[in-house]
Amino acid sequence: MHVPTNRTLINRRQLHAMIPLAERTIFNMEQRGEFPRRIVLTSRNVAWDLAEVEDWIEARKASNIQAFCPGSRA
Repeated sequence: MHVPTNRTLINRRQLHAMIPLAERTIFNMEQRGEFPRRIVLTSRNVAWDLAEVEDWIEARKASNIQAFCPGSRA
């Protein structure tokens, strides 16, 4: 497997500009393996790999995943 040596990392603010989900939602999705994992840079700073986030967005666009609304009768 080829690993690119020049990766772009995005911070929390940049991630939320791309993915308008609550922090807790993103965290829960990460824990379930449904979203790219954060990279811990320091004890107070995390980042995400931009290519992984973009791949996740494209996969969501290509899928037919429907949003689940609690209480709905889908």
